Amino acid sequence: MFLNPQKNLEELSIGRGAHVADFGAGSGHYSLAVARLVGEDGKVFCIDINGDMLTKVKNHARQEGLENLDIIKSDLERSKGSKLQDASVELVIIANTLFALEDKVAVVKEAFRILRPKGRVLVVEWSDSFAGLGPHTSHVVTKEESQKIFENEKFKLEREISAGDHHYGLIFRK
Repeated sequence: MFLNPQKNLEELSIGRGAHVADFGAGSGHYSLAVARLVGEDGKVFCIDINGDMLTKVKNHARQEGLENLDIIKSDLERSKGSKLQDASVELVIIANTLFALEDKVAVVKEAFRILRPKGRVLVVEWSDSFAGLGPHTSHVVTKEESQKIFENEKFKLEREISAGDHHYGLIFRK
């Protein structure tokens, strides 16, 4: 199995009506999957710096009749980069994103800021480069590095999940 957003999200038992932020949403695989889970009373904030990718996600959501996605073009490495209010979401998803960030700590701090008390972060990241399939070897963020970054910013590791053959998954709690 390569990467299955639906299976990874099932590990979180996300309730209907939840508010979720997808940091570095890219093509929207997680945003769309979580939008189906939270239902019409929930909200998914699909955040990415790439406007073209966000347009594709918006079009896909429209085709599926999903009206609970807010598309936000923004740089998450800037102060208050998500453009969301403090303590406004129960969950932040950071999937296949850490390796591409210059300022990983800024993004982790932003997740902490917008999470409600006891909110969680799902981190899914490449576990290696895999001969060009994943990020360049020098950009891979190991599971241990991820854990250290999050714990240094006051998160507690809740547990590890099996996130696919070429990825690791970590769930942190605020």
